[in-house]
Amino acid sequence: MRSQLNRLPGDKTGSFAGSAIDRNRPLKFRLDGRLISSFAGDTVLSAVMASGVDTLGHYRGQPLGLTLRTNPVIAEAGKADDPRMALPMARTPVVDGADLVTIGVPRRNPLARLFQPGRTLGVQLDTAQGLERPWRALPGRREDGGDVVVVGGGVAGMEAALHAAKAGLRVTLIEASGQLGGQAGLFGTQDGEASPEADIGRLTAAIAANDAISVFTHSHAYALRQGIVRIHRVTTGDGLPKSEVIDLATGHIVLSTGAQERLPIFPGNRLPGVIGIGEAYALAMGYHVWPGETALVATGSNVAYRLAVLASDANIAITRILDSRPSPNSRFIAFSRAYGIVQTPGAYPELASTAKAGGVLSVQTNQAGADALLTSRLLVCGGWQPDLTLWHVAGGASHWNMANHRLEAIGKIDGITLAGSAAGYFTRNGCMESGRDAVNALLGRPRKAVSDPTIEPIHESPDAPPSIGVSSSDADQAFLETGADLLQRPMPPRKSWFSIFLRDRPGNGLTALSDVPQPLTLGTVAAGVDLGLIPSGSAGTVAQERVALVVLASETQTMSTPEAALAADEMPPYLAGRFGNEARRAVLVPDEPRQLSSGALVYRRSDPSSPLEAIGVVLRPSGEGVLALIDEEAVSTGLPVNVLDQGRAIPVKIRSETSAS
Repeated sequence: MRSQLNRLPGDKTGSFAGSAIDRNRPLKFRLDGRLISSFAGDTVLSAVMASGVDTLGHYRGQPLGLTLRTNPVIAEAGKADDPRMALPMARTPVVDGADLVTIGVPRRNPLARLFQPGRTLGVQLDTAQGLERPWRALPGRREDGGDVVVVGGGVAGMEAALHAAKAGLRVTLIEASGQLGGQAGLFGTQDGEASPEADIGRLTAAIAANDAISVFTHSHAYALRQGIVRIHRVTTGDGLPKSEVIDLATGHIVLSTGAQERLPIFPGNRLPGVIGIGEAYALAMGYHVWPGETALVATGSNVAYRLAVLASDANIAITRILDSRPSPNSRFIAFSRAYGIVQTPGAYPELASTAKAGGVLSVQTNQAGADALLTSRLLVCGGWQPDLTLWHVAGGASHWNMANHRLEAIGKIDGITLAGSAAGYFTRNGCMESGRDAVNALLGRPRKAVSDPTIEPIHESPDAPPSIGVSSSDADQAFLETGADLLQRPMPPRKSWFSIFLRDRPGNGLTALSDVPQPLTLGTVAAGVDLGLIPSGSAGTVAQERVALVVLASETQTMSTPEAALAADEMPPYLAGRFGNEARRAVLVPDEPRQLSSGALVYRRSDPSSPLEAIGVVLRPSGEGVLALIDEEAVSTGLPVNVLDQGRAIPVKIRSETSAS
């Protein structure tokens, strides 16, 4: 029996290169007592998924799939309580002989470990520790980032780094994964372009040979302002994985953060076995990870057909491609038809459920009278949203493009610019040219128009908005996106819980979803537009205010200063009047050492029956605690209050205060 059940056999990988791993160097490590076999180059996540684990845990009774965007934090055994030791599973390279534990999983005695479920990590997602990132509350160690910091190691980011180095500048290139190149290979080649492999190989070699460029892989940039980029970096020095928070000081910042894949909205859209085509491609191309021998594809984007062809080359049976567009056309569609793959235009999933033990999914479509489709894996694609998260963190604006069904950046920020897919470009050549143009813009150099020609719609159908399936109280709930916020579509016939936060404030143009005192992801905002929960004209405003509720502290307002006041212009407008006209900002310190999530509500009681009882909301980390907006009476009395964080009441004390006006 193979110990790596979901690893493609070495002689049946087709066009999937497996470029991150070395099959000649087997490694082993333990996770929560379970022995995991892997290869050099694996991350802990890719190794765990290759071993047959596909379930993160349960959320509100529903199993949640383990994916590149939704995975837990780990630590060395015995160090799980120290936030400085926390490691992201998706970015931590495997170290031979390591003994790791998953944060958010109850500690088991040795006997219980023998009987732990094989397919699940058992993360308790209804508790506070489920998906938190403890390092976000830590201050950063200041380090010289050179003249330019480029965030994102795709083709646009690599071109930007090389162009800046050619101009005589020192460059730091930040990439979250272990390899450069991004997802350029997934999108294939247009006329006049070299192959993606040729471009990625050329750029990677040029960067490796350039002493002016420092490359930080396994590093995630999550906050920035002019002159500073905060990253969380994972390394394997001294034979053990370790991490640190670094503030890179620089004069110029290029954000080549790519695009996020949208999630079609239907009940069961985050069950184990359901995965986006971008993630499926990254796991197969980098690590030869592919669960199951059959796959059903549901898409509104042409690129899914290319993945279907690549999978067929690796002896994976693509049983059918559902396309929400009634008459799609593309060269990739023609290629997949030549492979004999069944295509069903105008079809999309209405709901998915677990058919039986062993991981088989049952997918019901919108086709009247059609039988449910059984598959071991459901690959979904709801189109692509430029990743503007850091753009919004830095104070950038965006608006909703009705034609492209997505948020796009508008305006400028001094010292910061966008490149590649994040800037809205479609083609690989356009993305690479935009990388060079971004550097020219930052340096005040002459600029050339970026050539980004797309194929005529008659030959290459544009992406459709994400499909939307049934909404039924009898089915599993549908999630709005694939990240960690776990927001779900409101379910009839009951009134949506979002609506209890709605306030009658004429003229603000925001609906219930946008009014929830919780950070929202770009995918959630876009889904809100699709569902009519956020007016398209307000989407940019909502994203600007809500995608980045936690901001990077300034030099005079550092996270190590508990008394730091939130400047008046930092007060999110949607919170005005929420907790009374006399609400104050106060620093709350939990009784136990832990991070509290921005957007968590504050209560007087430890067992509130309704969010309407909330007297405040957490804004951002501040020293040993968090800065919160809270009812004036609670601040005046100074009595202990409770923060309800992911279902758990955390007692906190009020340490300091400042006026909210």
